[in-house]
Amino acid sequence: MASLPNTGETDPNQTKADTETQDPNEESKVPEKFPPEEEASLLGESNDKKSEANALFSSAKYENAITKYEEAASVCPYYLDYELSVLKSNIAACHLKLEQWKEAIKAATDSIDGLDRLEKAEAAQKESEEKKQKKEAEEDGIEEEIVSSGAQKSAPAAKEETSAEVARRKRHEDILRIRAKALMRRARARSELGGWSNLAGAEEDYKVLSTMTNLSPADRKIVQAQLRLLPPRTKAAQEKEMSEMWGKLKDLGNGILKPFGLSTDNFKMVKDEKTGGYSMNFSQNGPSQ
Repeated sequence: MASLPNTGETDPNQTKADTETQDPNEESKVPEKFPPEEEASLLGESNDKKSEANALFSSAKYENAITKYEEAASVCPYYLDYELSVLKSNIAACHLKLEQWKEAIKAATDSIDGLDRLEKAEAAQKESEEKKQKKEAEEDGIEEEIVSSGAQKSAPAAKEETSAEVARRKRHEDILRIRAKALMRRARARSELGGWSNLAGAEEDYKVLSTMTNLSPADRKIVQAQLRLLPPRTKAAQEKEMSEMWGKLKDLGNGILKPFGLSTDNFKMVKDEKTGGYSMNFSQNGPSQ
């Protein structure tokens, strides 16, 4: 296996003199990436393990597939967010098959977080390239082409994509494809696990999915069905958890008030219909029967 990159960590045997002469900005430096040849070697090893994991998944050996996917992730260069997001999404799929809902949610979330980082980095890179191109054009003294009134009315000529633009568009499509898979997997796991928080999270995931144009007809049908079924489930879970919470608070209050010969029944919350606010009324004998 190829050696690990320099991460900028301090040698425990480093002398005081060495520390004193160290660059004060050293700690703020971003860890270095692998050299191209080393990166290719690690990525190749990761892809080999991923292929083994895919075969295990196809054979319904999901536990073994998880292990192999995790091995693939461990050797994949840490900064290759797309490749790592694919592996995490596949791990989520394995956990779904095993009905390990919490683990599936975590793996799918890790995948989505990686894609978020990637999209943010690529957006920044695109902006930087556009600024660079604009600056170069200004320095070269390129003047804006004067378009005749007749040409303005006609349809603009189709602009041919550059190789960089084609690659960027393809990467964007790949990111959307993996994002859709990860969101579908997390939404299902949240729905299966249940509870107010998870059901509300599943609703949010399905709402995002409903805006995506790259879903298959089968997935879109699932999304539409879940957006009909989840709201009443979420509301019921909310009411149940709120009732349980108030019950626990009431028990706590009764424990505090008992030494004084009181209970929470001596207090009643009354809503002011005009303002929508609440006031507390005290009754020595508790609520009237």
